[in-house]
Amino acid sequence: MAQEVHGLGRFYATPTGAVTARLLRERLRLLWPGLGGCCVLGLGYASPFLRLWRPGEPGGAARCISLVPHHLPRWRWPRAAPSRTVVAEEEALPFPDLLFDRILLVHGLEHAENARRLLREAWRVLKDDGRLLVVAPNRLGLWAHLERTPFGHGHPYTLGQLEALLRRQMFQVMRREAALFVPPFRSRLLLRSAGAWERLGPRLFPRLAGVTLVEARKDCFAAIPAMAGAAQARGRRVLVPEGV
Repeated sequence: MAQEVHGLGRFYATPTGAVTARLLRERLRLLWPGLGGCCVLGLGYASPFLRLWRPGEPGGAARCISLVPHHLPRWRWPRAAPSRTVVAEEEALPFPDLLFDRILLVHGLEHAENARRLLREAWRVLKDDGRLLVVAPNRLGLWAHLERTPFGHGHPYTLGQLEALLRRQMFQVMRREAALFVPPFRSRLLLRSAGAWERLGPRLFPRLAGVTLVEARKDCFAAIPAMAGAAQARGRRVLVPEGV
């Protein structure tokens, strides 16, 4: 990553962060309602959202793995859950080819030093019918312009920019969604009415959402990634925190 993600742990511990996480989880649940039997990878700061598919619960994945950069806080799973948190370089994922059915990328793409390499690595470790779900700050929304939230740091994207980037890295865009229509202010009244903002926002101001969500499928008919071999050849540093 090009820079440290700004205060993610602190932000999600605030009332605004709690509402943000709830709204994003609701949107993610609609996109991926159940992942029974799937192997899921979370990239960036995805652990708080992977609880949607907690192994051992109805609709839960067979396994969830969260990969975070070394400077980001790690979310601790219950010891009984067959899941892991891995600390490693995002541009050289420490996994074999064709391992994951689903990849969730949150708080990752906008901070990646090389977004193309990150997406090529995601392409490499996805199965041939795998899906990638990207959550990225919307350049046109208020959230991308206020630094007191994590979405105000890094490189935001318009929907067109995000789709073009995914297509260039051999992904086929399947679905497009948006979330966080509530303004990123600390007003208790706004936080209490967040659900109404989410219901009305797509109809009243669809382009002004705080984040864009794009689901893409691995394009198996594309050329073999030119950078995949170079990425595999690099040494991979992997740290697995004790107790996970």
